[in-house]
Amino acid sequence: MNLTLATDDTGAPEIFASLQGEGPSMGVPVAFVRLSRCNLACVWCDTAYTWRFEGDNRPHRDGVTFDRKANQVVLSAQDTAARIAALGQRRLVITGGEPLLQAGALAEILTHLPDIAVEIETNGTVAPPARLDVRVDQYNVSPKLSHSGNPADLALLPARLDTWAADPRAFLKFVIATPEDVDEVLALQRRYRFRPERVFLMAEGTTTAAQRERQAWLSDLCLTHGFRMSDRLHIHLYGDTRGT
Repeated sequence: MNLTLATDDTGAPEIFASLQGEGPSMGVPVAFVRLSRCNLACVWCDTAYTWRFEGDNRPHRDGVTFDRKANQVVLSAQDTAARIAALGQRRLVITGGEPLLQAGALAEILTHLPDIAVEIETNGTVAPPARLDVRVDQYNVSPKLSHSGNPADLALLPARLDTWAADPRAFLKFVIATPEDVDEVLALQRRYRFRPERVFLMAEGTTTAAQRERQAWLSDLCLTHGFRMSDRLHIHLYGDTRGT
């Protein structure tokens, strides 16, 4: 079974070792694999090269489209697993794009990596099949608020959010651009009974300056509502670059 991956700046598959930059595992050494394709289209997405290919008219604030052939590469599950294992890390983060669109191939990859802990970063709209779900240690679920530009009937699916709220492996991570975005998070929390200690608020921004400006007021809102605040460590260390 094959997997469609994003590419790094050299055109190689985006499989690399780094520190996890966001969420509950921030700062942990991990292997990353970034998959291509997404079923949503966030206007501020910082990995638009995984989905906004030429001919895709879904809006993005940069207005840039990418050549599909230059930004996708297909590997077998076994080859992908071998490249991940060669990085020598004890934890794997599978990100995208939306990785659960390729759940079948992911399940096969993980059969070749039985001793590695697995995190999946997902927008929360796709249900993982049992053969994959059984191999996942942590879900980093990032439901998309209205400022993402995605319609709520596509981005906020009640049945999926109910399931994530009940899954002890799932952490909810919300991208925040303005204080009003936190009001949306609070409404979702009340409806789906998210436990505050499993909710992360993360400032939107792809520079240290943008992060720090928003974190100045976001930290107070986290204190007020009992949420956790996520930084974007990789932005401070490496900038907004691929393969980091």
